[in-house]
Amino acid sequence: MIGIFDSGIGGLSVFKEVYRMLPEEHYIYYADSAHCPYGEKSREYVIGRSKEITEFLVREGADIIVVACNTATAAAISVLREGYSDPAKLETAGHLLEISEGRRDHVKFIGMEPAVKPAAGMTRTGVIGVLATAGTLSGTKYRSSRETFTKGIKVVEHVGNGFVELVEKGITEGPEAEMTVEKSIRPLLDAGADVIVLGCTHYPFLIGTIRKIAGNDVKIIDPAPAVARHLADVMKEDGLLRTSPGSDYASGLKPDIRLFSSGNPRILEESFNKLIRR
Repeated sequence: MIGIFDSGIGGLSVFKEVYRMLPEEHYIYYADSAHCPYGEKSREYVIGRSKEITEFLVREGADIIVVACNTATAAAISVLREGYSDPAKLETAGHLLEISEGRRDHVKFIGMEPAVKPAAGMTRTGVIGVLATAGTLSGTKYRSSRETFTKGIKVVEHVGNGFVELVEKGITEGPEAEMTVEKSIRPLLDAGADVIVLGCTHYPFLIGTIRKIAGNDVKIIDPAPAVARHLADVMKEDGLLRTSPGSDYASGLKPDIRLFSSGNPRILEESFNKLIRR
């Protein structure tokens, strides 16, 4: 079973890509909407929530966990891997066996990768824009990727102010969405960015509005498809797949999808149903 969690419903953008590639797997999705957004919360707070959600997902049957949140990946994934991914550590193995009722002695984590490397290879103007939360932009993983892959490239960063709140309310288009998006992407466009990296899993829900403002000449990079491919590779390597990636229901197996929220479950269910119908 694949466990997926995010600060809210944004991680459904990742679920959509994972589900498209692995349609017959079993899933459990956790939206931490009561504590959303994570972007401006302390690292310690995000780590605490991530550990609590991890243990919930393992207890519910997760064999591998996708941290479908850029902020949580930046703040917590190294701590999660240290605490839950090494079966050679007796304390880790014992705890995991206890909370999984003997099913697993470790669990691997798939995080969100900063997509600055592909962006650097795509730009024609030599300027790329990065939209992300404050927590992601200050994270070690993002800063390391930026320094490694963007030599000779100008990187313009901006927090997507109000983006998460819009998506959590189900507002992804219209005057309010356009006004909010305009304020955050205009500095990137004015600086000459012809590629925009979406550094938060909520932001892909606003792609239509972003494209409307940025125009068709600006490329927008959503890292979710790459995350889905990486997850499939890791699951295949570890023997966790029920079927081959992209099997398109060839085996006749039915997916099992469970949704949990620390906030209003109705909002999560409505967002999920809207997403699946697309």
